[in-house]
Amino acid sequence: MKKIISGIILILIAISESLAQAPQLFAELGGPSVAGLNFDTRFSKKENGFGGRLGIGGFSIDGSGILFIPAGINYLVGKPETKHFLELGINLTYVSATDNGDEADTDNNLADTWGCLTMGYRYQPKGPGVTFRASVNPIFAFKNEVFFPFYGGVSVGYKFK
Repeated sequence: MKKIISGIILILIAISESLAQAPQLFAELGGPSVAGLNFDTRFSKKENGFGGRLGIGGFSIDGSGILFIPAGINYLVGKPETKHFLELGINLTYVSATDNGDEADTDNNLADTWGCLTMGYRYQPKGPGVTFRASVNPIFAFKNEVFFPFYGGVSVGYKFK
C-alpha cells in the first residue's frame, strides 16, 4: 500500500509541473475517495472552469481492507476574485475490497467501479493557501446496483503557488 501511495504521489508531482494552474493536494473524508489523499488542478490558468482530480483512499480493519482510486472532471463556477466557488463534477472510483478473514472464500472480495457526482462548495484562494471543500456526492455502483443519494464529503487541503 505504501508503494502504491508513493508511486501515485510521484506521478502527480511530475504531472503538476506541466499543468496550467498550481495544483492542490487535499485530504478527504467522505466523497469519492471515502478517506484519502487527492490531487486537483485546473486545465487552464484561470481559478475557475474545468479541472480534474486523482486520488487514493481506503482503510483496513482486522486484516480486511478496501481501496478507492477516484478520478474525475470538475467545473468551478464563480468569480476568481471571490475565492468562493460552486463545484460540479463527475467521478469514477475503482473500488477493491478483500476480506482476509477467510482467504479461501473468494466471494468476500469485491472489485467494482462506482460513479459519483459532486455538487458542493469550494473555498480556494487565488494564491497559495489552505483550501476547503464540502459536497453532496450521490454514489451509484454499476456492478452491484447500489445507489446512495445522500452521501457527502468534506476536505481540507493546500493550493501551491
